[in-house]
Amino acid sequence: MNFLLAGDSVFAAETARQDAKVIRVWPGEPPEWDAPEKAEHDLSRDDSRKVAGRRVIRLSNVRDVELHVFLGTTENGEPSPVTVVICPGGGFNILAWDLEGLEVARRFQEAGVSAAVLKYRVPSQTMEPKWQPAVQDIQRSIAMIRAGEVTPNVPARVGVLGFSAGGNAAFHAATAENRLYKSVDAADAEISPPDFAALIYPAWIVQEDRPDQFRDEIEITTETPPMFFAHAENDKHQVHNSVTVFQRLHAVGVPAALHVFTGSGHGFGARIDGRADDLWPELCVRWMRDSGWLSLNNMDPQARTGDE
Repeated sequence: MNFLLAGDSVFAAETARQDAKVIRVWPGEPPEWDAPEKAEHDLSRDDSRKVAGRRVIRLSNVRDVELHVFLGTTENGEPSPVTVVICPGGGFNILAWDLEGLEVARRFQEAGVSAAVLKYRVPSQTMEPKWQPAVQDIQRSIAMIRAGEVTPNVPARVGVLGFSAGGNAAFHAATAENRLYKSVDAADAEISPPDFAALIYPAWIVQEDRPDQFRDEIEITTETPPMFFAHAENDKHQVHNSVTVFQRLHAVGVPAALHVFTGSGHGFGARIDGRADDLWPELCVRWMRDSGWLSLNNMDPQARTGDE
């Protein structure tokens, strides 16, 4: 059964999956930021925007940074050689926790890829730069994974996958030259960018009136990790947020894959609704496989049936 075409029946098969393991990202208080005073809660209401006919959990006032880990295995039962840190979007104000977090992790887990959903700190809109707390949380998460503190094995590749504002943070994490926080333990002894990044309708990367220019002073070099992009041509956060980065990567010879969908708008997540954008998770996993980071795995029907 193809994991994309199974639709919601995939999400119902909880007995076939290992439950998420929750890990605290910071051993003490996170780096200094404008922490909210109110408790974490879901801002969604009955009249809030729905996606594919279902409500979206919109978490705000997130202070406790956590990784919710979904372990993937290959068709041979071996631990996934790849782990992706998933960063939900939400304008640096909330986290679209299920739509762009838990549901996505389960899709990748079904495909044999380990996924760790990052509950990063929000809101941070009053900070400058507003993406900094999220990037600090991403960098720390990657350091923990590489130190063997998150998954039973240390994966050969650690990537970051972000949506909208989370895609913005993922981009900054992938291009950061330095760690943006002081070392807190042995996991921070060495730190490096993710091995790859997947940016799903990223926001606020390019200038509104000059979409060929970045908002921040970021340089794309031959050392920048490979990237995967999925965006809609009619996204309110213009498609150049993906296209311009792709062009810069292509110009310096860094491998990248760009997928632009027609009429999908913004915030489609990974829910099945019968549109072409339903395909992006499978395209992303196949891109990982084509890059040599994955062997045939659970996402490929031929791998499970033995068909030629």
